[in-house]
Amino acid sequence: MQTKITTIIVDDEPLARKGLAVRLGAFEEIELVQECKNGNEAVESILQLAPDLVFLDIQMPGLNGFQVIHMLEQSMETLPLIIFVTAYDTYAIKAFEVHALDYVLKPVDEKRLANALEKVHQNMALRQQGQQKNTLAQLVAEFTGDDCEDILRRLSQGEPISQYPDILAIKDGNEITRVPVSEIQWIDAAGDYMCVHSKSGTHIMRRTMKELEQELDPRRFVRVHRSAIANIHFVSKLVSHVSGEYHLVLENGTELKVSRSHRDRVKEMINH
Repeated sequence: MQTKITTIIVDDEPLARKGLAVRLGAFEEIELVQECKNGNEAVESILQLAPDLVFLDIQMPGLNGFQVIHMLEQSMETLPLIIFVTAYDTYAIKAFEVHALDYVLKPVDEKRLANALEKVHQNMALRQQGQQKNTLAQLVAEFTGDDCEDILRRLSQGEPISQYPDILAIKDGNEITRVPVSEIQWIDAAGDYMCVHSKSGTHIMRRTMKELEQELDPRRFVRVHRSAIANIHFVSKLVSHVSGEYHLVLENGTELKVSRSHRDRVKEMINH
């Protein structure tokens, strides 16, 4: 006898919930135990019912799909399998690592749904065999950066997607400036703010150096000091002084002191 897969649908659109529920009715193994119309209901129902599978809409008023997962991670040791449901045409997905098995697009296509459920079966089989779950799907797009349609197309075709954004979105009051990462020359700290120096000028953002360093591709950016990061593509030379200090000289003439703790890494990057 086939084991039932307890399932919850989360979507703020009644027709979307109904349409997905109808399509899921064609799969005998799916046992729909709850439909939720918002993120708060979803968190409450998932914690209470502990379903095997959740079809989770990304765009919802109040808590969006990502926030639902974040809240569940605070309270659950093992999350249910998550399949995102999204209409991507007007939505850019923030770079985010989430416990997601797959995604389907609205309106849900029967063949695509069947493929997603096949992944559910494979994953549950692995769980039953005691193998470690490894189904993290990285949905990558910088806020107002990469087009979500292109991200999902590449995911569906199995193309590799970099975890590092091509665009850094810098908010200043009511404005958001899109700064191409390839044009960033260096970054330095100014109190609680970061000064991002690019070919288009200097931009100020409220972010820690550690957070920024994690967002930037380590093959291109190198930490040269406790309060400075350099884009190796804009480095002209590495200069050693009589005092024993090292400085990076950028193409525009800017000199950045290299601290002793980062010297070896900087030299390694320069020599490649």
